[in-house]
Amino acid sequence: MQYFKLSGGQEMPVFGLGTWKSEKGEVYRAVCESVQQGYNHVDCAPIYGNEPEVGEALSEVLRSGQIARKDLWVTSKLWNDAHAPENVLPALQKTLSDLHLEYLDLFLIHWPVVFAPGVGYPQSGDEFLPLEALPISETWKAMEECVKKGLVRAIGVSNFSIKKLDQLLRTAVIAPAVNQIELHPFLQQKDMLAYCADKNVRLTAYAPLGSGDRPDRMKGADEPSLLKHPVIADVAAKHGATPGQILIKWAVTRGTVVIPKSVNPKRIKENIESLSIDLDQEDMEQIASLDRHFRYVTGSFWQPPGSPYTMENLWDEK
Repeated sequence: MQYFKLSGGQEMPVFGLGTWKSEKGEVYRAVCESVQQGYNHVDCAPIYGNEPEVGEALSEVLRSGQIARKDLWVTSKLWNDAHAPENVLPALQKTLSDLHLEYLDLFLIHWPVVFAPGVGYPQSGDEFLPLEALPISETWKAMEECVKKGLVRAIGVSNFSIKKLDQLLRTAVIAPAVNQIELHPFLQQKDMLAYCADKNVRLTAYAPLGSGDRPDRMKGADEPSLLKHPVIADVAAKHGATPGQILIKWAVTRGTVVIPKSVNPKRIKENIESLSIDLDQEDMEQIASLDRHFRYVTGSFWQPPGSPYTMENLWDEK
C-alpha cells in the first residue's frame, strides 16, 4: 500500500473502502472482504447508518489477527447536529463505541452546515442554523481537544471550499490535515488541488466513480456517466483495465486519497488492483480534458425554503 504523509506526520493510506450507501447486512461482509484483499483503510460516518455493523467487522478482522490496529486507518465524521462544542466529544464517543475502537485515525467535520439542536435531518429551513450562529472555529476547538485527549490522531474537514478552509487555517491551532471533497474527471477542482498542496492539506476524493448508486432524490436529469465516457473507456482498453480502475488510479496519480465504495467482492478486488496500473502523461492529459465542473453531490438538499444555506454560500463559487 502507498501512503501520503499528513501535516501532523501521520501516514494515510492512499486508498480505502468507502461505506456511504453500503446497506446493513452487506457492509460487514464488504469490510471483511476488503481487509482480506489488502485494504487497510475504511471511511465511515454516523449519518451512513451503518457504523455499528462496520464496527462488528472491524472487531472481527482485528480479533482474528488479519490486521493489527496500528496498521488500520479508520476515518469517521462529525454530523451536522453536533457542531456545538459541548456535543463534539459525545458524538465522537458514540462513533468510537459503534466502531469498537479506542481512537480514530482521522475525524472530519462532515459539512460546513449546522442543524438546530436535536435535528438529525432537517425537514424545513428553520431547522438549520447559520454558520454565524455557530462558527466552524468553535467546533474546531472542540475537535482539537479530542486530539489532545488521544481519541483522534488527526482532524480535518469535508466539503469545504477554499474560502472556508482558508478561514479555518487562520485560526486553527492544529491545522486541518485533510479535506474530503467530491473529485473525479468531471469535477477536477484544480484550484483546490493547488491550494491544498501549498497549505499541506491532503485531499480525499469521494464519489470517484460518479456515485451512480446514490439515492434518486440526489440525482439530476440526464446526468453524464463517468464510467461510460469514451475517453475513460479508451484509456481502460489501452491498459486492459476497467473504467473504474482507471478512475481510481487517476485520483491517486494526482496525489489524492481515494475511497471508492463497493460491497461486491469482485469489485472490491478490482478496485485495489487498480493501484498497479501506470497511467502515462498522455492518459492524464486525455482525462484532464474532461473537466466540466459537474457535481453529482450538489448540496442542494441543504437549501430548502428558509434555509441560510445556498449553493453559492456553500461552495463559495461565483
